[in-house]
Amino acid sequence: MKIAVIGAGSWGTALAWLLCQAGDHDGPHKIRLWAYEKDTVDSINRNHENKLYLPGTLLPEALKASSSMEEVLHEAEWVLFVVPSHVSRSVLSLMRPHLSSKVPVISATKGIERKTLMLMSDVICEELGRKKRDQIAVLSGPSFARELVRSDPTAVTLASENHRLAVRLQTAISTPFFKLFLCPDLIGVQLGGALKNVIAIAAGGADGLGFGSNTKAILMTRGLREMARLGIAMGADINTFYGQSGMGDLFLTCSGGLSRNRKVGEEIGSGKTLQEIQKSMNMVAEGVYTTESALALSRKYKVRMPITREIHRVLFEGKQAKQAVMDLMAIASGEEIPLAIRDTETE
Repeated sequence: MKIAVIGAGSWGTALAWLLCQAGDHDGPHKIRLWAYEKDTVDSINRNHENKLYLPGTLLPEALKASSSMEEVLHEAEWVLFVVPSHVSRSVLSLMRPHLSSKVPVISATKGIERKTLMLMSDVICEELGRKKRDQIAVLSGPSFARELVRSDPTAVTLASENHRLAVRLQTAISTPFFKLFLCPDLIGVQLGGALKNVIAIAAGGADGLGFGSNTKAILMTRGLREMARLGIAMGADINTFYGQSGMGDLFLTCSGGLSRNRKVGEEIGSGKTLQEIQKSMNMVAEGVYTTESALALSRKYKVRMPITREIHRVLFEGKQAKQAVMDLMAIASGEEIPLAIRDTETE
């Protein structure tokens, strides 16, 4: 199959590498990778390495990169979309003239558009002029790029309302060490992939403050509750949040040393400002942008999300991280089991 991968960050490059390992009875897939930076294109094509975003990983010689959207999308049978959420719309506008409406698009972007509060599947449909989501899928779940390219056993979720498309993609992408579980819940899978980054910032903040596992366990379990509560309000299936794209991705991002969002929280907890942290990073921590969107969604749907609210105050309103943790403890109450959109927890 001829596959276009749009976005040559660490995750996009890792997925392009993965697709070179996959294939079918006709042989390996033919992969073209679109990169914005000319230096990245040159590094991949000349040295078979993405020195900026995935240094140290030898990429297959068959993997070709280009900054020409027309060249990358030419005759592509399906497209894997892996760019930061805040630039997704502008990249999609570049794609539209070169992409047939019949070509499936798989989003591996974890985020929520800040201005419109739209999920990536809806942004893709709107910007590409598609009225239906039957050729849209979403890939999300616990997966670090560096571990994937080591061939560590990895499993994620592939969501699509088109079961036939999902099965076809599952077969095309799977390898002995990379598996996909299918799910029809586009909303839940995308919310899980986006919101867990906010909770990871909180968990990292606890690490930076010197708190132990007890504190992180509170943030993770209550964070999962926030994710599910908003999901219910937006029409998602609560069971999605107990799978790979919910609890699985939350555990990975809150606990893993390779998590950019956890690292942002850790540095904030240790006393750095958001501006200082962002200047030192060459990759996007999606949770920073998602915090604003998630808080706006909580207000739109009248859903209590106290962890998200406190992270917003720390990131954008100058609140001290330790005070945010103590304030969360002060309002902790309610029942353990019931989960309603507006449950008995204190605001």
